[in-house]
Parts: sequence; structure tokens; C-alpha cells
Amino acid sequence: MPDSEKPLCIVALDYADSDSMFAFLDQAPPTSIPWVKIGLQMFCKYGSPIVKEVGERGYQIFLDLKLHDIPNTVAGAVKSLTDLPIQMLTLHGSGGAEMLSRAAEIQRDYAPNLRLLAVSVLTSMDADQLTSIGVDDPVAKQVNRLVGIAEDAGVSGIVCSPNEIESIRANFASRPFLVTPGIRPKGSGAQDQKRIKTPGEAALLGTNAMVIGRPITQASDPVQAYRDIEADIDDSLNLSRTA
Repeated sequence: MPDSEKPLCIVALDYADSDSMFAFLDQAPPTSIPWVKIGLQMFCKYGSPIVKEVGERGYQIFLDLKLHDIPNTVAGAVKSLTDLPIQMLTLHGSGGAEMLSRAAEIQRDYAPNLRLLAVSVLTSMDADQLTSIGVDDPVAKQVNRLVGIAEDAGVSGIVCSPNEIESIRANFASRPFLVTPGIRPKGSGAQDQKRIKTPGEAALLGTNAMVIGRPITQASDPVQAYRDIEADIDDSLNLSRTA
């Protein structure tokens, strides 16, 4: 069953340069598209000033850096980021309990309103790729293992593919906050994602937020593309309530 609240729709600003990104934002103000994701490529090229500039425009920001290093380094990185106008920040769940715990401690002390998200298994990976790095368990089992580690460490937000939502909801009564990339509207190609669902399907399974990039950022009318996705979510949730 879906959560009572409608999931957030976060637009991934996965551009190669800031001019292209700001050209998109000029077409899609925060009154129309309130949540955006800034990823590693943009952050590595422009650093914290780009995050501040997007924040000053009024957007809610999901900073997707997937931090993964020794615990002290990740804790220091989280502390360095806490003065930025961000609402969500990712770390790799596979960094382990101590790394996640240290990051959560810093978050609680310095940015209590920041939501940390532990990345489980990347949506570009499948069972064969997991096996190639020494993980012989099915994807869902590995995801659930990392969810448990993250929760024990004090990180209640999880990034997972929409294919693992149902398993997480069935196995964790605490209902962690789930953010799901790998969302493709009907008629869109999978691109580099392997484990995907439509916005309506992910909403019905109980995601809290979904990340969508090219189907919106490459649309001729981004705001209308966003509204169409919102409508798909609404239709799916309304049908489930009246069934």
C-alpha cells in the first residue's frame, strides 16, 4: 500500500555545464518544479557556489554525492556541506555501519533538518554485476541488508530502485524514507537504468520521493512534462483508493 502522502518528484539536473542547467531552470521556476537534484558531475565542476546559487533561486535541493570513504573523512565531508542550502544528501550504504553512524552524528549536531540518504544498490546494477564484485545474494536481499545497516546507524533515508520498494516496506516496520531513481514515464527509454518502473507504479508501491531526469529536462516543455508525471501519480493513487 502507498504512503498517505503523495511522493515528491525531484528533477535531476544532470547537465554537463551550468549554462545548460540554468537555461532549464529559467523554464522551470521553483513555483512549478520545487525539488531538484544536483549530482557529482556538476558539483565537481563548479563546487559549492553552484549549490548556493540554485538554493538562492528558491529550489529544494537533493545533493547527490554518494560519499564513500573512511568514517572520519565522510564525517568531515558532511560537516563541510552542512552550511549549504540542501535538504537531502547521499552516502553509500556499503561504506558500513561506522561510516554511516559518524555521518549521522554530524548531521544531528550540525544540520538537524538535513536528511541523509544511504544508497543501497545502484539502479544501473543488476544481479550479474553484483556477482562480479563478490555479492552473490539477490539484489533485494543485498538492498535489505544495507537498509538494516543504515537504520541501525541512524540513517533513515534510503536510495533504492523502485523494484525493491515492496520488499523494504514488507521487512521494515519503521518505514524508512525511500527515494527512488530508475523512474521512467510510459514511453520513455530505460537509458542506463536497469531496474525501472513508471511514476504511477512507484507511487503505488510506497516510495516517498522519485528522481526523474531526461524525460523532463529534455522535454520541449519541461513544466508540462512534469505536470504529466504528477498526473500519472495522482491517477494511480486515486484509482487505488477507490478500488
